[in-house]
Amino acid sequence: MLLHHGAVREPERLTARVIDRPAGSAGCRLETYRDGDTYHIDIDLPGVDPADIDFSVDDRVLTVRAARRREGLRLVTGEKQLPLSDTLDTDRIEARYEEGQLTLRIPIVDQAGRPAEAPEAA
Repeated sequence: MLLHHGAVREPERLTARVIDRPAGSAGCRLETYRDGDTYHIDIDLPGVDPADIDFSVDDRVLTVRAARRREGLRLVTGEKQLPLSDTLDTDRIEARYEEGQLTLRIPIVDQAGRPAEAPEAA
């Protein structure tokens, strides 16, 4: 739903080359969704050590970096950027990596910076 409101554009390209995949090939699974007043970005990054995953936000652009290691050597490092909407509170991103999946939780705010009202269920 938020994709139509500009929260994240082109999410399928986020992980196209993060981990050992050329552009245009099938990338890691990426799912974005809203749950109440929180926006979620779930990215499958199997086989990656949590210490080799990093993300940052600069000028409303989310950058995710990940690397794979084999026998202690860093083999593949990838980076992708994803523009974010002004309605996301990027100062309060929470990240969790479990069982090969990175989950980013970003609070949604209104134009005045207050927590956004969740849409009512029909």
